[in-house]
Parts: sequence; structure tokens; C-alpha cells
Amino acid sequence: MEIGTSIRQIRRKRGITMGQLCEGTGLSQGFMSLVENNKTSPSLATLETIASYLNVPIPYLLLKREERMNVVRKADRTFSLYKGILKVEHLGEIGGLRLLQIEIPPGMPAEGDIPMSEHEGIESHYVVKGKVIATQGEDEAELEEGDTFSWHACVPHSVRNAGTEPAVLLIISYKDA
Repeated sequence: MEIGTSIRQIRRKRGITMGQLCEGTGLSQGFMSLVENNKTSPSLATLETIASYLNVPIPYLLLKREERMNVVRKADRTFSLYKGILKVEHLGEIGGLRLLQIEIPPGMPAEGDIPMSEHEGIESHYVVKGKVIATQGEDEAELEEGDTFSWHACVPHSVRNAGTEPAVLLIISYKDA
């Protein structure tokens, strides 16, 4: 874990000198130099003092670089087809949180051929374009552009395009990692 590197990056990005950080926290420059160069680790109390001065939450300083921000460029998005029915675009993922965009062709899946899905986690859907029918268990709702719906994904569910144009949904799903 490179807490010191994170502290130095935040300090520099905010235009704070080492002297200002030391004055604001009451820590010596020698100690802070060791911390920023990852030669020593601060206690939790000291880390809290540093985080408070830098105005960042302590957990942010404890995250590894790859755990902080996950960027997926448009050109790097992955696509998949679900049973030849849905175009699924994977927009991002961190921890147990995923962001997907799905496109459902008109009339798909056919009413008699609606594949029910069930899996761990919870999902929230935003209808970006089109009209869909969302079914979960015995519940059913017709939704249009701008509408949202959410559910526990462990209950069998499906979404069908009820319109004449492709339907596009933005989905945020979460399951404990």
C-alpha cells in the first residue's frame, strides 16, 4: 500500500507545500518526507490528521490505485450478445457495482419466448429510449423513455421491447463482491 504516494499526489495537486502541510498538521518535515516516500506508515490518528487537513476521507488514502477510479473509454467497451436477443455493452465495473447498457430490438424477445433471468444482487434500470415491459415474478409494468424500475435480481425477471423501435436501457447492478 502506498499511502505516502497518495498523500504527495493530493498535496501537490492542491498546490500545498510540504511546509504548509507540516504547519497545518503539526507534523515534522522529516516525518512527512518519510511518509510521502513510503519509508514509514503513519498511525491511524496521524493519518486522520493528514486526511482532515487535505480534506479527503481516510478510506480514499487506503485504497490501492486500481481500486480508485475505473475508466472505460468508448473504444474499449466490451460488447456481448445475450442469446442473440440483447446487445449488452459493459460500461464500467468497480467492486460489486456494474454499469451496463442494453439494446433490445423491437418485438424481442417474442412474448412466448421470454427468457427469465435470476441471479444475486439488485438492479436499477433507466429507460433511455423506447418502450419496454418489465416482468418480475407476478408483477409487470410498461415503461417508457425516462421511466425507471428496480428489483432484487434473485426473483425471476425479464424485460421485453414493447415498441416499434430499439429500446435502450441503462442498468446499474450491485452484488456483494
